[in-house]
Amino acid sequence: MTANGPLLTPDSEDRLAALRLTPVSRETEERLDRFVALLLAWQATTQLVAQSTIPRLWTRHIADSLQLLPLAPEARTWVDLGSGGGFPGVVLACALADRPGAKIHLVESNARKAAFLREVTRTLLIPAIVHCARIEDFIADESVTPEIVTARALAPLDKLAGLVAPFVELGATALILKGQDVEDELREATKSWIIDVDLVPSKTDASGRILVVRMLTHRDDCG
Repeated sequence: MTANGPLLTPDSEDRLAALRLTPVSRETEERLDRFVALLLAWQATTQLVAQSTIPRLWTRHIADSLQLLPLAPEARTWVDLGSGGGFPGVVLACALADRPGAKIHLVESNARKAAFLREVTRTLLIPAIVHCARIEDFIADESVTPEIVTARALAPLDKLAGLVAPFVELGATALILKGQDVEDELREATKSWIIDVDLVPSKTDASGRILVVRMLTHRDDCG
């Protein structure tokens, strides 16, 4: 029993299915197994993911994160906004641990979740830096210029656009994971934003899409 309900465990068949969807090296697989073990240990006292998703943790969260990698095969500097329980940022760092020069900045304002992310980073020796800060404050720092900025289950697209725009304006590509409401969110966002975006089908959610955003301009800035 956990503070968030009955103790659930990941399904072994789901793990195999996830790794078929998004194959990784043996070394990455081992890091991901250790990450899952840490997440489950912390989940007993801190809700890092919805308890109901744990049986399908591997496809719902890990493969969902890993599917971003082929969209940026050469990128080394990433920023993950609202990292929470480590998705997609920690998963990506596990996969990029053997890539020379790779670095993922994990931005999380919740102190307890940031502590979890630091523990994972320290234990797994992955190329990640944890920033316990509001996204707006992290943006204002201007010391990090990523090639890729990611976000998952963070905010509606019209609000999220304002958070990723400063990075896109500096040349980053935004990879945003969205679910079944993506068309409605995109329609609402384009009322305020001019967006150059490709929609890539999700490998883990038939109704989901990955938004690949290469240009983002607020309509008020267009004169």
